[in-house]
Amino acid sequence: MQTDIIDRLLTAAAAHVPFDGWSETAFAASARDAGVDRAVARAACPRGAVDLALAYHAAGDRAMLARLEEADLEGMRFRDRIKAAVRWRLEAAEPEMVRRGLTLFALPQHAADGARAMWQTADHIWQALGDSSDDVNWYTKRATLSGVYGSTVLYWLGDDSPEHVATWEFLDRRIDDVMQIEKIKARVKGNKLASALMAGPMALLGQIRAPRRDGGMPGHWSGKH
Repeated sequence: MQTDIIDRLLTAAAAHVPFDGWSETAFAASARDAGVDRAVARAACPRGAVDLALAYHAAGDRAMLARLEEADLEGMRFRDRIKAAVRWRLEAAEPEMVRRGLTLFALPQHAADGARAMWQTADHIWQALGDSSDDVNWYTKRATLSGVYGSTVLYWLGDDSPEHVATWEFLDRRIDDVMQIEKIKARVKGNKLASALMAGPMALLGQIRAPRRDGGMPGHWSGKH
C-alpha cells in the first residue's frame, strides 16, 4: 500500500519538482495531484520531500537492476558490465529531477542522506555483478564506483551532445582511470620490496570485513582482543 502511494506521488512529482525542487511546495502539490491525503502522504514520507527524493533515487536503482537482470552480460568484459550498469542507471533518471536532487542533498542537513544513496547505488551494482569480496576491498570497490558514478552524473547533467554520447565517452575514461589504479596495485603486490614495506599496513587492513547484512552495522573488526 505504501509503495503504491509513493509511486503515485513520484508520478505527480515529475510535473512539480523541475520548477519547485524537492520542496514542501512540490510535495504538497504532488499529493494533491495524486489524490493522496496530506496525512497519508506524510505517513509514507515522514520527512516529506526529502524522503520522496530518496524514493525517486531508489526507484532509479530498481530500474537499473531490472535491466541488469534481463541483460546478457556473459560475453562482456567486466569493465563493460560496470559501464552498462552506470549508463542504465542514468537512463532511468530525468536530468532535472536529478539536478534538483543534487541541490537538496548539497544542504548540510541532508548531505549524509545523499552520500548514503550514492553508496547504495554502487553497492547495488557490485552485488548485481556478483561481487563476493568480504574484506577491505568491499569498501574500496564501492568508494571507487561511487566516485565514478558521482562524477559521471555531474558530466551528464551538463552534456548536450546527441544521445549523451559525450557522457559515455567520459564514463569510459573514468573507468580507464580506475583500471590503471588496479594495475598499479597489482604491480605493487608483485614487487618484493614494496610488498615487504606494505606488509604491516596490509595485515592491519586485512582485519577489516564487509558489513553484516543482517546487523545494520557499517562493518566489523575481525581481530581478537
